[in-house]
Amino acid sequence: MPFGKRGGVPPSGGSAFGSTTFEWEDQFKEGNIMWKVPRLIKLNDNAVVREDETAVFFRDGKAIFYIDKPGRYALTDLNAPIIGGLVKLLTGIQQQAYVYYLQRRIIDGKFGSKEPYAFRDKDFDIVMLRLFGDMRYRISDPSIFINQFVGTFNVETTAQVEDRIRDQVVMLIYNVLGKMKDQGISVLDLPSNLMNTEEAVLAGAKAAFDQYGIELNKISGLTISLPDEVQKAIDTRSSMKAVGANYLQFQAGQAMVDAAKNPGGTAGAGIGLGMGLGAGAGMAYPMSSNIAQGMNQQQPPAEKRVKKCPKCQTDVDENVKFCPSCGYDFSSEEQMKCPYCGKNIPKTSKFCPECGKSITTKCPKCGTEVQPGAKFCPNCGEKVN
Repeated sequence: MPFGKRGGVPPSGGSAFGSTTFEWEDQFKEGNIMWKVPRLIKLNDNAVVREDETAVFFRDGKAIFYIDKPGRYALTDLNAPIIGGLVKLLTGIQQQAYVYYLQRRIIDGKFGSKEPYAFRDKDFDIVMLRLFGDMRYRISDPSIFINQFVGTFNVETTAQVEDRIRDQVVMLIYNVLGKMKDQGISVLDLPSNLMNTEEAVLAGAKAAFDQYGIELNKISGLTISLPDEVQKAIDTRSSMKAVGANYLQFQAGQAMVDAAKNPGGTAGAGIGLGMGLGAGAGMAYPMSSNIAQGMNQQQPPAEKRVKKCPKCQTDVDENVKFCPSCGYDFSSEEQMKCPYCGKNIPKTSKFCPECGKSITTKCPKCGTEVQPGAKFCPNCGEKVN
């Protein structure tokens, strides 16, 4: 609520000397991190401080004193041992000060990006990200808080304080995303790294918020949203992988699915495809129909045959020339035929990856492994059957 609104200045608190009792009433606390007493306090005024509050006295652009223990404080020389320093400031030439009440409880709030964050992705180039979530914080140092927000930033409302806190949280998240980007993380990996992002933000929060007298306790519900066109491209890529099709095949199949839903039926769609794509579309018709049918029936793709990389032992597609994990060049291997099934296999194979039978034999005399086709043991010269 704005600082100028009444938050608890009961008229019954006055006296013959014009003193007033100030207190922050409970019905005005919810959702507010602080409240400003609507007039300057004077000598003989009274301030009521509860357990969940801190009363900060502010003058000349800075906090001069604060009370964080519950009680009723009369600003006279009678309680000088308690707030003697403040009384001295209010006596003599009768200097006056403002009082700000601050919440000591933990505050829950929300944050969100005002402007999108440009994330350079290896697959989608520059992607504009937006984020939002929940935060939990509290005032850790009343003096620093008042000096920064009231003295330096000259804020007038609780909303302005929260707005600056939200901006700081978003800035921290952007900084974490920048580091993740430098480590090679793609936008496709961000959803699975949300908890890591939250933990990284909290790890850097102390250095960022100590200067404001604030402690950030929790970040939760972090959501990073992608532009619609990028999300659509990700969904398309997932669908292509599910049906085992490339982009052109997928688009052709999708066109047939859409055409089947139109009143004109498949015939009208065939004319449109023929005009737009020529004879190639007609040749692609059976293939696209199969893809469309597979998409509707949610059938899994056919199982692919694999082979093991001799360097890293990763299962890879049978027809690849290089291992996608370690880069091993399969074309560099010397090939031979399996003596049992006739399949071309690496010459160094001990077992056939096709039929599973042992390729090597052992010398009956010394036990040395002997390659297929050898008639004598290379170690001892024994004849091998």
